[in-house]
Amino acid sequence: MHPTIISKQQHGFLSRRCTETNLLECLNDWTLALHDRKSVMALYIDFAKAFDTVSHNKLCHKLLSYSIDGNLYSLLENFLAERLQCTRVGNSCSTKISLRSGVIQGSCLGPLLFVLYVNDIVQLFDGLCVCKLYADDLKLY
Repeated sequence: MHPTIISKQQHGFLSRRCTETNLLECLNDWTLALHDRKSVMALYIDFAKAFDTVSHNKLCHKLLSYSIDGNLYSLLENFLAERLQCTRVGNSCSTKISLRSGVIQGSCLGPLLFVLYVNDIVQLFDGLCVCKLYADDLKLY
């Protein structure tokens, strides 16, 4: 059996993981702490424009570090490559510019790629506190 790539602390965009499972795990931890007469402090972080700031180069590096290679890696790399963006107001469009960062939020792959991009953030706090992720939201307690 292969180890799970995505951290068990991530609850966003995954089957059988959602805001409710995130909340229930926290509630259970906090209830046990209060039962043991311990205090709980929580820090909530919402990363601004998180999906738009994903570096394509760093994401590709992380994909390789997760042993995602070969045809699948090439497909994902091509999915990110040579993306263009313009702004439309009414019938007028701005000049197209090349994108070097960001995952496509309306796509099926965008959320999964984002989750893989932030997946290792929980390792920064390993043993210091409990981390829970939901997409671009991080809860520490």
